[in-house]
Amino acid sequence: MIPILLITVNSVFGQIQADSIRSIIKREVAAKRIKSIIVGIIDSNGTRQIISEGILSDKNPVLPDANTIYEIGSITKVFTSLVMVDMSVKRELDINDPVAKFLPKTVKVPTRNDKEMSLRSLSTHRSGLPRNGYNADPKNLDNPFADYTTKQLYEFISNIELNRDIDTKWQYSNIGYALLGHILTTVEHKDLGVLIDEHICRPLGMRNTFLSLPPKRKLTVAPGHTEYGKPAGNWDFPLPGGGGLRSNVNDMLTFAAANLGSTKTSILPAMELSHIKQAKKDGNDGYVTLAWTLWSDDGKYILFKDGGTGGYRSFLGIDKVHKIGVVILSNSNNIITDIGLHILDSTSKLKPYIYPWSLLDTIRATVKIKGVPAGIALYQQLKASGNASFTFDEAQLNYLGHELRKQKKIKEAIKIFEFNATEYPKAAIVYESLGELYKRDGNAKMAISYFEKLAAMEPDNLHWRYILSKLKKSKTNNVLTTSNNPNSSTTNRP
Repeated sequence: MIPILLITVNSVFGQIQADSIRSIIKREVAAKRIKSIIVGIIDSNGTRQIISEGILSDKNPVLPDANTIYEIGSITKVFTSLVMVDMSVKRELDINDPVAKFLPKTVKVPTRNDKEMSLRSLSTHRSGLPRNGYNADPKNLDNPFADYTTKQLYEFISNIELNRDIDTKWQYSNIGYALLGHILTTVEHKDLGVLIDEHICRPLGMRNTFLSLPPKRKLTVAPGHTEYGKPAGNWDFPLPGGGGLRSNVNDMLTFAAANLGSTKTSILPAMELSHIKQAKKDGNDGYVTLAWTLWSDDGKYILFKDGGTGGYRSFLGIDKVHKIGVVILSNSNNIITDIGLHILDSTSKLKPYIYPWSLLDTIRATVKIKGVPAGIALYQQLKASGNASFTFDEAQLNYLGHELRKQKKIKEAIKIFEFNATEYPKAAIVYESLGELYKRDGNAKMAISYFEKLAAMEPDNLHWRYILSKLKKSKTNNVLTTSNNPNSSTTNRP
């Protein structure tokens, strides 16, 4: 039976008293950083402490508990790399194998200066691949990876030109991990979810960690929320190597304990290999291992990984010197990594959250009652007054526009986005929002004009070129229509 202690004032983890942890997360919930948060801590004896604050949602105002499921985002990368390392331990592959070895001959894997990228390159974010694939064009802006296919992945790999030498510099790459996960499935001819279950979850007894949620577990999922506290949908990953896992704090504490070596498991040799320092990250951000970030200076040996999706943030960290593991799960899209690092290491600075969305809330309330023109007039009035209690930037209006889009108020959303473009003409995001909305509304001409502005602003961004080529082809073939588009403004017409 897993020992779980109630929180006591005298208990200390990572030099932070448990009552201080509760005070920290209570304050951050009150400051609107997070809707709900659950912190789990485990020591070398396997003793667990679980602290939670906040509510799951306004419609379900209850505390999360140890069984509440959250999206863990990029912590999935730790699992993907661990499967890779375990397969190498079992001699199913070598982490130094070239990527091209596992892909069809029709896929042209990029090289640079005659060097090939390897599985290790992908795992350490040193393959030279960018953060995301330039050829993504999601049908649903609120679920951006849901329809990215293997065919698109192969197209991307075959056409991308690397802008840096392989294995020389760290550059975070979600698309690199999508490729790594896909390669692992080709080796064992099994879905990545099955591989993670067979190599990790089943040996460790993790029964609540899934890529695909069983129907009976969907009721235990904490609903996601945006940075400003509004409901956010879940994300799906057909190529889930870099994200997609859902889990709860109990399972993640089990995983942390196994990585600390506190649990005897057949996968420990692979875990130990995944912890080894591989290269320096940029600046003062520590080192990269196989998926983890490592702090190993001044007698420390702290490994951590954080994650985020549209409505969730997560943190997993272990202190291998003091044998402490920390897990934090939240259902808001605001970073919580500083909280996790502060719990692990009290010298790591905590950054108290200051809610920046009061202007958005104020304008939204006016738009809801009086309409968009009144909201714009109020924005102009408040900006002219120099009111220091509000943050004036392109994000405030951009989020409001997307809220209206989600409500299928397309004309109103366009008015907000166009006003945003006049206020912040140097911000690329305002033109992207306009281009995407006009594209979905069937107005190819306007969509092209805004994506051309983006291409001029960011000439090296291949995504804008890709979208423009699709738009122009669609316009030529006269297939960009609004007839079957649920986000079209025609849905607002009588």
